[in-house]
Amino acid sequence: MSSPHSLLVGYGWFLGVGAVAAIVLWQLVWVRVGRATRGIPTLQLGQALAAAQAPTGRVCVVVPAHNEARVIATLVRSLRGETYRDLRVVLALDRCTDDTAELARAAFGDDCRFEIVAIDSCPSDWAGKVHAVHVGVTRSRGAADAEYLLFADADTVFAPGCIAAALALMRERKLDFLSLLSTLTYRTWFERVVQLAATLELMRQYPLTLANAATSRRPFANGQFMLFSRVAYEDVGGHAAVKSALLEDIALARRIDARKRAAGLFLAAGLFHCSMYGDWPQFRRGWKRIYTEAADRNARRLAHSALRTRWLGTLVPLWMLAGGPVGLLLVAASPAIGWTLVALWSAAMTVWLGTLVRIAIISRAPVWIAPLHIVGAWLVAGVLDEAATDIRSRTPTRWGGREYDLGV
Repeated sequence: MSSPHSLLVGYGWFLGVGAVAAIVLWQLVWVRVGRATRGIPTLQLGQALAAAQAPTGRVCVVVPAHNEARVIATLVRSLRGETYRDLRVVLALDRCTDDTAELARAAFGDDCRFEIVAIDSCPSDWAGKVHAVHVGVTRSRGAADAEYLLFADADTVFAPGCIAAALALMRERKLDFLSLLSTLTYRTWFERVVQLAATLELMRQYPLTLANAATSRRPFANGQFMLFSRVAYEDVGGHAAVKSALLEDIALARRIDARKRAAGLFLAAGLFHCSMYGDWPQFRRGWKRIYTEAADRNARRLAHSALRTRWLGTLVPLWMLAGGPVGLLLVAASPAIGWTLVALWSAAMTVWLGTLVRIAIISRAPVWIAPLHIVGAWLVAGVLDEAATDIRSRTPTRWGGREYDLGV
């Protein structure tokens, strides 16, 4: 029969394996994060380029909005403060039943750059948001002669100079299409606990390096900010070419890639913000739709991602964290084993927490939320599992006031 001491030693070695696993796995994450950001500019470079040589060309911002009373006034005010001169804004209000239109009009007042296009129905073979954008482009005065079309979500906020910076970066990189990963807000509990883990999982599937690769690109775009030259937009067929897509940004990015058009995906670096969801149920539904479509509705892939997220984000760190206290308990009885375990625990903590802090800094998230990733990863895995279950059971996706059959 094993003695308590031998059991403690065995448990210590087991926890040591957990610490080594955490060091190896999170060091790989550190390396991938470094590769993703090294050599890929942020919008701050565009800001410097615009200051040196101001970009030109008429820009039309098209914003689809379905019941966006929570955020529409904030967006409009930010666009009114935009410093880019040759600017038009089209608000495509899609079947709104709240006071989105009234709040928008009050926010832009007599600013003639703004225009509202009201939409009262959506064809059954179109996704609601895609149809709203299409109508905004084809029916508005502002988009008629625009050289650049910028599609943004209603829950975004533009810093002054954002559009000029994007155009300057587009010009410097000789791009036909530019998308930004917005700087997200971290005000609510679910944003602070879950959002970093949710974003990290999506970026694992679509790394910045591959989205910006010259060859063997993995096309990706963020629908919160998509800037096209008009020529490129028309070349890929516009939103009509992806009319049934529930993740039209990736669908359009793939068409850009297929047409051999130059594309770039960059970090907004505080010049463009997004407050994605107002409450936890909306957050879960929204990210479930994103993961479902990003995985091409592949239930097996989603389930695998859920398992990976649980292990890497929650179980391995918990396995590692237990090693510190047990190591200290072993110091008196077995100093060599105890101090080895403490050293492994310290190294694992440094790599794990250091990587998460680095990601938080890049994301402009509060650094103190980094350890909350343990909880956030578990909740993200739950969203991924639910997405897989919905596909298997043919549960419709609810989005923008409509239901969409995942089997279609």
